[in-house]
Amino acid sequence: MRSVILFFLVLAFSIRVYGQSTQQHKVDSVFQLVKQYYNARQPDSIYALAGEKFHAALTPETFRYVCTSQLFPIGAIKYASLMSFVNNQLGTYKLEFETTNLQLQITLDDKNKIELFLFQPFKKQVSDKLYTVASSNLLRTESDKKVDSAVQSYIKKSNTVGLSIGIVQHGKISTYNYGETKLGNHHLPDANTLFEIGSISKTFTATLLAFYVNEGKLKLTDPIIKYLPDSIASNKALADITIETLSNHTSGLPRLPDNLGNHSMDPFDPYRDYKKNDLFTYLKTARLNSKPGEKYAYSNLAVGLLGTILEQISGKTYEQMVEEIICKPLNMNNTAQHLSAAQQAKFVTVYNEEGKETPAWNFATLAPCGALRSTVNDLLNYAAAQMSTNSVDKLSGAIALTLKVTFSDKDLQLGLGWHIIKIGGVAYYFHNGGTYGCSSFLVFDPQKNFAVVLLSNSGESVDATGAEIVKKLQQK
Repeated sequence: MRSVILFFLVLAFSIRVYGQSTQQHKVDSVFQLVKQYYNARQPDSIYALAGEKFHAALTPETFRYVCTSQLFPIGAIKYASLMSFVNNQLGTYKLEFETTNLQLQITLDDKNKIELFLFQPFKKQVSDKLYTVASSNLLRTESDKKVDSAVQSYIKKSNTVGLSIGIVQHGKISTYNYGETKLGNHHLPDANTLFEIGSISKTFTATLLAFYVNEGKLKLTDPIIKYLPDSIASNKALADITIETLSNHTSGLPRLPDNLGNHSMDPFDPYRDYKKNDLFTYLKTARLNSKPGEKYAYSNLAVGLLGTILEQISGKTYEQMVEEIICKPLNMNNTAQHLSAAQQAKFVTVYNEEGKETPAWNFATLAPCGALRSTVNDLLNYAAAQMSTNSVDKLSGAIALTLKVTFSDKDLQLGLGWHIIKIGGVAYYFHNGGTYGCSSFLVFDPQKNFAVVLLSNSGESVDATGAEIVKKLQQK
């Protein structure tokens, strides 16, 4: 599953502009300085090229940390080339390093200062569809039109298929659907169509954790070895990991166990065959990447282990806990790990980032990190529950606990499971998800009772589209 994107700045439309322009020369001149300062390892000089919006989103300290810890270790830029210049604004450059390729997106503000500065994995340019994509969006209101303008650059891509959107704003729920549930079937998804939601499942796992904490079954400060067999507890590297650090990605455990590949019988379904014994075998000799509680590092492994501990405490499977504690009280009747025949009939066909059909994922022991399937309607119910925690029932108490900040480092804040990010200068609780064949996005602001949900049956990320919808609707 993809990592969470922590900072959303300014995103662009997909109208291609060919030929040279004065603005393109300006962007290219700034890029040449960026390349020079990057290779000289001068993050402060790059930061000085940025404008007010960029500075409002990232402090100098955070930018310096990202550069020195994540970017500079890749090595120097050996070769760079302009891939595209979109809407006379967005420059995308291919960057070739010694061992990998990345792409860098840059836009400038009206003072010719950097506004968008986004490193991404390198991807070949995707062409647009040669036909108009079907939609349920009737474009009647200003909000309808804003959503549509944000969505078009995504759904027009030749590698995307279907998209379902849910929005809560000003006490009103709106849903929009685009494309197809299966390529060529001409059947629009709807708010009850099922998709893989990937790592949004982690917020469900965090809610289960908070529920059992409030029940007195365990404490956030408990060391994890308290709940593991002696053969694993004897591994001194695990001694300082607490239950809380598993949920907020500060445990020091790596993103995935290094023996996952040894037990993957299907490269297109990588989590299916990884069992509890495989996890415990790994933990006996596991080593940490950082001291627990000190550094954020996104980890599917950690949340999978957390779910295993919760299963032990409850005596129930992960899916049983999700259904009983979360789904039934919230009337989320189409959220599950394993689908019934009726639900399977509403489940989309899924496609990878290249637009090719791929199997949906199945999970064993690591299910709590990404196994759930759901719908826009169910996730709107879920988001509404996150924004209404004044009730005294047990689930509301658990949700309230997940929203409390448990880790803060410069501009980064986390609750239990939830990341707190800024989009357009406004703070939101956020999580996304990505399998090989689906992408998901969920943000909400409890203060404004505002939430946005996106579900796609493509491996092409919907993060940029979700952020663009949020920013456009903020303008109301």
